[in-house]
Amino acid sequence: MNKKVTIQDIADALCISRNTVSKAINNADGLADSTREKILQKAVEMGYKQFSYAGSIAIPRNSTLPTVRPGASGYQGEIALLTGAFLTHSHFALLMLDKFQREISQLGYTMNTHRVTTEDFVRKTLPITLHLEQVRGIVCIEMFDWDYDEMLCGLDIPILFVDGPSRRNGKSLPADQLYMDNITETTKFVNDMLAKGRTRIGFVGDYDHCQSFYERYTAFYLAVAMAGYSVDPAFVIKYNHLEEMQPVIDSMKALPDVFICANDFVAADLLQALAAVGKRVPDDVLICGFDDSAESRLSKPPLTTVRIHTQIIAFTAVHLLISRIQEPSLDYRTVHTQTDLIYRESTGRM
Repeated sequence: MNKKVTIQDIADALCISRNTVSKAINNADGLADSTREKILQKAVEMGYKQFSYAGSIAIPRNSTLPTVRPGASGYQGEIALLTGAFLTHSHFALLMLDKFQREISQLGYTMNTHRVTTEDFVRKTLPITLHLEQVRGIVCIEMFDWDYDEMLCGLDIPILFVDGPSRRNGKSLPADQLYMDNITETTKFVNDMLAKGRTRIGFVGDYDHCQSFYERYTAFYLAVAMAGYSVDPAFVIKYNHLEEMQPVIDSMKALPDVFICANDFVAADLLQALAAVGKRVPDDVLICGFDDSAESRLSKPPLTTVRIHTQIIAFTAVHLLISRIQEPSLDYRTVHTQTDLIYRESTGRM
């Protein structure tokens, strides 16, 4: 039986510390890109558990990313990225897609981005830039229109949703789906707050916006209920943006002890809404976001949040989509990747 490769094995092979390897694998801050790349290459080469499926896509040391073009030897076809949003530099998917594109290039695929317009959603039409004869697989990001997504699933092309429309109705799309773990760290945060006597906990964000928001809301609600407390409906603000939540904050007669926000951008808008009525964080209310965006560290105060490991999401996305292309008859899979709770000043000293 082959020995299971550990983080220490990788560290020993590279003559570096175990902590440095752990930072690279978990996409933590504080490492140079060249160091991170060297460590991840070695992890793939050695068959580390999170990258064991990627043995065929290990990048040779000191190599450059090859450009694979249609008609070239080894060209496999296009992976089409469909998105209904403009992905800003702060969006978690942008970092994930950079690594995803590098990995599929090693397998002979190109990736092209196709923006789905409002008109496309309404008419259930594909972007005019998308030519299906070259497409071998589709990745969907920020695609939360259920009817449109069902139409895409009917194209008979391997498809992967990175997040997806809310499954509050109990239905699931006939496709592979990839999420970050939205439940574990949200539940941990609620329990930490309850242990500190912070029993009045609210939620901000439209939990029907997407499945990840719904899972975060559900985790919050169940954690409070399972601990024997009730959720005050007045503390649930089902809005994502400042202009919508401000009137609700203005009209609130009392604040909860803690607000859990659907993501960091919702939390940033909530900070503004609270400041407009003279409320301070963390003095008057505590706030937790989700995603660990760059803005979460720069906000005043810096946000307690949940970190998403984009590196692992990228490798998992490659595995799910390429294995679906190679074996279309596989059962549909829904995968959640690890997240970590990060405490900062918006929840005071813990």
